[in-house]
Amino acid sequence: MSIRPVTIYGEPVLHVRAKEVTAFDDELREIIADMFDTMDAANGVGLAAPQIGIGLRIFTYEFENEDGAPHRGVLVNPRLTLSKVSQGTPDPDEEIEGCLSAPALNFPLKRAEFARVEGFDGDGNEVNFEATGWFARIMQHEYDHLDGYLYVDKLNEKWARRWKKAKKSLGWGVPNLTWMPGTDEDPFGH
Repeated sequence: MSIRPVTIYGEPVLHVRAKEVTAFDDELREIIADMFDTMDAANGVGLAAPQIGIGLRIFTYEFENEDGAPHRGVLVNPRLTLSKVSQGTPDPDEEIEGCLSAPALNFPLKRAEFARVEGFDGDGNEVNFEATGWFARIMQHEYDHLDGYLYVDKLNEKWARRWKKAKKSLGWGVPNLTWMPGTDEDPFGH
């Protein structure tokens, strides 16, 4: 088990659909263990495999919730069924997101308030639960990574302009940029 570098916006693996996991074996369990180590070192509430350079449909999470779901877990080959997403303007105080692959930036984004989550754990056992509120937001955020999207790709026009300006000033949008949780300064100041 080890901490892996986190890829930054522009790394190709972040921008393509991840592949289905086909083998629930020791190699998969090692990837999952590394994802938990990396997520913990980064003080994240979730981490998708593409964020550590692995194009597989896996994400880890940790979030205290009132939905009866485990507060810490992994989803392999997940499927989400969502409630309708409001088309209103996102609240910059209440609907703000951040991402380990766009470190130190936060922008508001509308998300569905409910998600039915299905998939498998690292041993191939079925996982099935409902998520609401912030927990549902985390599930959607991580799931988007598996389809090749970061939350910044979904911002409304106002916030997309701010994102593009920040991305340009930081020199992101090119391959081979990473940061190392536990070694590099925490970009979110945890």
